[in-house]
Amino acid sequence: MSAFVLDASTALTWCFPLQETALSRAIREMARGASVHVPGLWYLEIAHALVRAERKGDISRAKSEEFLGDMRESMRPFEDDAAMAVRVGRVTDLAREYGLSAYDAAYLELALRKRVSLATHDQALRKAARRAGVPLVDEEASPTWEAGEAAVEYGVKKKKVRIRSKNNTH
Repeated sequence: MSAFVLDASTALTWCFPLQETALSRAIREMARGASVHVPGLWYLEIAHALVRAERKGDISRAKSEEFLGDMRESMRPFEDDAAMAVRVGRVTDLAREYGLSAYDAAYLELALRKRVSLATHDQALRKAARRAGVPLVDEEASPTWEAGEAAVEYGVKKKKVRIRSKNNTH
């Protein structure tokens, strides 16, 4: 696998051993050699979850900082999607169409735009991705995926489309 979108819920399992699953461990290993894309809100979601966990006493500040350092060191390259303001209309449309939060719709929008698969533990987002024709990293059988209706709006033809390499600039 050369590229995928990483949801914060999956990345956070790596920080909390009781939440980590075989799937999240496998995704972490895949991420080491992949081009991992995240929307700009990813950083805020990670920070929010870590600060909440610190306040509840579930994690130390040192552990939070270690986790953030690991993300910076081992998960390159991340894409900071600074142009979210331009895409907010499309994100809102996807949220309405698939019954998602705007936050989750941002992950779906990025996967559609980049034409890459999605790594998430969030069940509503997984269901929406399937409906939109976005492959999930743990369900991917090959490096191609069937473009759904939402993908067609991004210029993806309704046929099998080769997932682009990490050099994809879309």
